[in-house]
Amino acid sequence: MRNAFMLAVVAATGFSSAALAQGLTVGVSWSNFQEERWKTDEAAIKSALEAAGNSYISADAQASAAKQLTDVEALIAQGANALIILAMDKDAIGPAVDAAAAEGIPVVGYDRLIEDERAFYLTFDNKGVGRIIAETVKAAQPEGNFAIIKGDPGDPNANFLREGMEEVLAEDVAAGKITIVGESFTDGWRPEGAQSNMEQILTANNNDVDAVLAQNDGMAGGVIAALSAQGLTIPVGGQDGDLAALNRVARGTQTVSVWKDSRQLGKAAAEIAAALAGGTALDAVPGAVKWSGGENGVEMNAIFLEPTPVTKDNLNVAIDAGHISKEQACEGAMAGVSGC
Repeated sequence: MRNAFMLAVVAATGFSSAALAQGLTVGVSWSNFQEERWKTDEAAIKSALEAAGNSYISADAQASAAKQLTDVEALIAQGANALIILAMDKDAIGPAVDAAAAEGIPVVGYDRLIEDERAFYLTFDNKGVGRIIAETVKAAQPEGNFAIIKGDPGDPNANFLREGMEEVLAEDVAAGKITIVGESFTDGWRPEGAQSNMEQILTANNNDVDAVLAQNDGMAGGVIAALSAQGLTIPVGGQDGDLAALNRVARGTQTVSVWKDSRQLGKAAAEIAAALAGGTALDAVPGAVKWSGGENGVEMNAIFLEPTPVTKDNLNVAIDAGHISKEQACEGAMAGVSGC
């Protein structure tokens, strides 16, 4: 996988302008554009497409798997030569891939698995993200009562993240050092749902919770709101590098945000989509590897980019990269935060 990561980094930036088709229209179907990070992804996709002389069209499914199917049909009708799909539901998205395939339109499964050999899978190593969240939180809180706030049950990433967490926690759970006292899926990855789930876990355990593994930063914010209402500050992990989450890292209310640089992912998606629309075969995309780690074991062509955990000790990495300003990151920061 290390080689795959390195190849993926090359792939994210390595398409020459001469290798990319021009004058294409790429349609992007967003599952739920409400989350902060997708705006960064969109800007990167649009920028890369426009730089290559291609056009961007999009639709927001607003967290509806049914609407996403009609959205894809609409994008096809608008003349999309390739589709980038952030799937709302791994099972419900099948007819959209069928519709695209019937028109000879390539599909890039963006950040969330579409387990279909006709789709190209582009994401970060989500199992690795789960490991990083668990490792970092466990380093801050080596034992005690842990809660796990998972994402949407229809999103394969929620299970990949949980598998990565399990690899880190299993031995300590078996030894009795760590007890999982609550674990909940959260519909739509919604922060308010995560807050409600955390409130229920706190109530069921008389507030005796020592650490929380949240599967993204929006939900980590909901978790921290529930904890703060009870006067609790405990280690909490999340992912996405949301600006609010990075500031929480500086303030000490969130232990880690695993930053998946959306600019890199979006750029790669735009370039892969254009290459596929221009006739490049799925297995000829630079950096593509064969992967069959989905629920059904379907062999696919994929690229996995490598994430970066951001803690108080390396917050400067996100600042120096221009992902967040020093002012945004460091407002109200505790002493000793790197970059503040």
